[in-house]
Amino acid sequence: MEFFQSGAGERTVRLDPRTKIVLLFAVSTVLLLGGNGLVMFAVRTAMLLFPFALLAVSGRVRAAALMLTTYLGTYVLAVFAAPMLTGTANAIIVATATVVSRFVPTLALAYFVFATTTVSEFMAAMARMHMPDWITIPLSVLFRFFPTLGEEARSISAAMRMRGISPLKNGAAYIEYALVPLMSCAVSIGEDLSAAALARGLGGPMKRTNVCAIGFGALDIVVIAVSAAATAALAGSLAFPGAVA
Repeated sequence: MEFFQSGAGERTVRLDPRTKIVLLFAVSTVLLLGGNGLVMFAVRTAMLLFPFALLAVSGRVRAAALMLTTYLGTYVLAVFAAPMLTGTANAIIVATATVVSRFVPTLALAYFVFATTTVSEFMAAMARMHMPDWITIPLSVLFRFFPTLGEEARSISAAMRMRGISPLKNGAAYIEYALVPLMSCAVSIGEDLSAAALARGLGGPMKRTNVCAIGFGALDIVVIAVSAAATAALAGSLAFPGAVA
């Protein structure tokens, strides 16, 4: 049963799960589609910094700093190193910087969503939205799958350090030593989560009850308004390129 228990812990930023979904959609859409002009540059910058700020405020400063450093590192590499290179090296750096700049902020926000949302809150939010079980149940399983898999990965890494196994010492073999037990753990976690879901009656004919409290507050309204404004600005930029300067 522990696989479906709350894992979010203490949170300094409390947002409704539906607000987080709206924000995730807005950030990923704005950063992936882009848009031109000074207005869209300001919008992209704001939506870019939003995920890192949420991670830092929620107490995950290390993760926010690591992801932000990764983003800035690839950006600086593309700005200063790419112009001095030609051919394949230039293409690799530009492609890497483009992928990282588009996806790292979205991954940071997804990490914030997974880390600060319990399964019960997510299920309650999906029930409020009248989402079907074939969408709700697989997504709710993911909320416990990735955190549990992360714990297993840290345990595997600690076990390898105790045995003196490191990337520098073992080279390519290190990847094998890490991936094989991790894949085995992933299969085991999936089976355990499926059993826990059946034991808790997910997908049953009766309506599920929840003891957690969800709802929109002032912060939710602000975040949804910002997300809607950013998405509207992007839509205007794409539909009328000359109108949004």
